Amino acid sequence: MRERQREVQLYRGQIPSPGRPTVAWREDRVRFWSAITRGLKTEDAAREAGVSSPVGFRWFRHAGGVNPHLAPTVTGRFLSFAEREDVAIWRAQQIGVREIARRLNRSPSTISRELRRNASTRTWRLAYKASVAQWHAERRARRPKVAKLIDNERLREYVQDRLSGVVRVLDGRLAGPPGPKWKGRNKPHRGDRRWVRAWSPEQISNRLRVDFPDDASMRISPEAIYQALYVQSRGALRRELVACLRTGRALRVPRPRARQKAWAHVTPEVMISERPAEADDRAVPGHWEGDLLIGLERSAIGTLVERTSRFTMLIHLPREKGYGIIARTKNGPALAGYGALTMKDALATAMSALPEQLRRSLTWDRGKELSAHAAFKVETGIPVFFADPQSPWQRASNENTNGLLRQYFPKGTDLSRWNADEIFAVADTLNSRPRKILGWKTPAEALNELLSIQSTTAVVATTT
Repeated sequence: MRERQREVQLYRGQIPSPGRPTVAWREDRVRFWSAITRGLKTEDAAREAGVSSPVGFRWFRHAGGVNPHLAPTVTGRFLSFAEREDVAIWRAQQIGVREIARRLNRSPSTISRELRRNASTRTWRLAYKASVAQWHAERRARRPKVAKLIDNERLREYVQDRLSGVVRVLDGRLAGPPGPKWKGRNKPHRGDRRWVRAWSPEQISNRLRVDFPDDASMRISPEAIYQALYVQSRGALRRELVACLRTGRALRVPRPRARQKAWAHVTPEVMISERPAEADDRAVPGHWEGDLLIGLERSAIGTLVERTSRFTMLIHLPREKGYGIIARTKNGPALAGYGALTMKDALATAMSALPEQLRRSLTWDRGKELSAHAAFKVETGIPVFFADPQSPWQRASNENTNGLLRQYFPKGTDLSRWNADEIFAVADTLNSRPRKILGWKTPAEALNELLSIQSTTAVVATTT
């Protein structure tokens, strides 16, 4: 038996330890990357593939976010993993090679070669296991091609210099901050980044043709540079150099996922197309438009505009207790003053004080600050609708009012300085300013006139 093992080892050549075979989960990985291609999040893709979330995140991280394009099935020329499982079972039942070949509709030489080439030689007997055999077959078929950046040192130095080369002042000193230590994460949020030359892979690729017009070896595609940065198996460029890219992201974002927006709170039932038709012609008061004025240091003021009268209400959004003291944590409490629950409570308090005939609907921007709109509707009875993406004209009155408010609350200023009384004073100023679209009436006068007309109509209807 030892001689038999030695013959098989000489036939196959010396190979490294297979370690933990991963080929048994090839179909799972195919389903996982298929889900990623459709734009699913990593956790959802792992659930669809039937694996745990840590496994899915590990597959995504090791691939650098780049789809390895695994074939869903092997071609009929090669044995599949399912066929190798059958071979292992029938071999354990002492079924002969020719009978196995007949059952699989394969040549006997194919089965014989499979048992000699891909059997495990680390046991006393030549044990045949499907997972180890599949690992051997895929390892032998891989034939990895040496990356161009590994093989061409001159090209690699050129790419690294244009990507991560330092920035210097006239006297030769390094310019800019040192930047954070690489921890395998995205660029720091609102923090300094190291100053580098930061050419994009596309700029590097096309500039090579200008600098080396006659040297065909100095050519590389932008995609090859991206894969050298993101895919661990490439290994041509250090992973930390992804921080030199303008996006600074540690993993690539699949294109279908990049097209998606984080607007899970916007469902078809709350789109602006579902808003009552009476809100469009502005004949009936009580339909509002809303948004946020964003200032420095995550400060904000809520704005509400009534569509018919252009009456404006401003919502005071003070920061929560602990802001600036408690470190920001992922999925932690929103302390900036316009978290979902804080925004819902502030809006509910402001709009609950309105007469019932002025609480018909609210049309909001697609911001996540109103993701608790369902609870807001339950508390106030006011349905909330969201505008289409990149369609500010659907909230024209609110956008116009926000522009007027920037006279009092300029961009780049800290809006948390102003208390509720001061914000109310600004709103009263706008509501007492005559407007051309209202026939030079003020919004306050126009709203009072509408309310009086509705009250008279209601009294007449009751008397009749």
